Amino acid sequence: MATTRSSEDIVDSTPLLANSGGSTDDLTSGRRFARRQRLRQAVRFLQQASGRRMMREPSMLVREAAAEQLEERQGDWAYSKPVVVLDIVWNLAFVIVAGTVLVLSVSEAPGMPLRLWIVGYALQCFLHMVCVCVEYRRRRRHQRAASLNSVSAQDRVGDSSGNLSVSSREGSASGSAQYVSLGQFDEEGTSVAKHLESANTMFSFVWWIIGFYWVSAGGQALAQESPQLYWLCIIFLGFDVFFVVFCVALACIIGIAVCCCLPCIIALLYAVADQEGASKEDIEQLSKFKFRRIESNEKLNGTIQGPVGGIMTECQADSPIEHVLAEEDAECCICLSSYDNGVELRELPCGHHFHCACVDKWLYINATCPLCKYNILKSSNLSQEEV
Repeated sequence: MATTRSSEDIVDSTPLLANSGGSTDDLTSGRRFARRQRLRQAVRFLQQASGRRMMREPSMLVREAAAEQLEERQGDWAYSKPVVVLDIVWNLAFVIVAGTVLVLSVSEAPGMPLRLWIVGYALQCFLHMVCVCVEYRRRRRHQRAASLNSVSAQDRVGDSSGNLSVSSREGSASGSAQYVSLGQFDEEGTSVAKHLESANTMFSFVWWIIGFYWVSAGGQALAQESPQLYWLCIIFLGFDVFFVVFCVALACIIGIAVCCCLPCIIALLYAVADQEGASKEDIEQLSKFKFRRIESNEKLNGTIQGPVGGIMTECQADSPIEHVLAEEDAECCICLSSYDNGVELRELPCGHHFHCACVDKWLYINATCPLCKYNILKSSNLSQEEV
């Protein structure tokens, strides 16, 4: 079946079996645990293959947060308007081509039921288009309802506390709208359209095997008796194979990028995603530090046990704060690079620090710490209320 959502359908088909017992929270925690285990295994495999040193636990947590972020946005991107339009046009083209060839090949008499297979293939494409349209409209209704609820809640909060800035309210409203929408989907579970689409995808695998058997059993005789039907079946079968290989290769590339080149994934999200996290003003309010490497013969008075990596000194402050970092902590958990001398760092309210270039783009997408998921907008709003 010509579909642009095979990988997601395979993932979403598991609730058909899993929802027979257990709560939604158990399913969610089970998926997160399975994803964490898969990510850890992938990282260990890549480290053994490349000979790199073992990745520290904070770096693993950052990559788990990035994987969750990609998973949350997968449904939104897959059911965005451009992707849905492209999906429907693509499958409609398959239905039209199948109907045209069936009409033009009336005089052909194949030894195998190729017409039956083509009709079944076209029906799968049509059913896929119907399911996509229904699911798209359902998601749009939920997103509009979530947006209205979050805006009304923000208006009530804004009326009760007049010290909140407009940018903070807008940032909180957009973030609340996004997470409320995702929470509603988790609570309501998978829709009937998604269940039907998952069943349609599984049936398409069986139907592909049947079509491959008929074409192979007929051999060259089919190409001579009914060339139009034969070559149409070959094209449909070949396209499905190409699409499955493409999806698997894309998933592998994304998985490797999350483990080995996370800044590339963040830059991609930053380029294509709307601002759903912190605003530029909220990010600029966070403390900025400059890192200075410690020479081997330089001695420091502190509580750091073991080798010292350097000192973080607060920028643009009358009484700058300094933090002494251990050697193992003097690296960015996002890009896995050690802090160079003179590089600018950003410290979040939770105390975690990263390269400014790495964490600023992340906060623009998601206003939470990539390590501990602390919401920086809460700290920003509290500080403004105290003023």
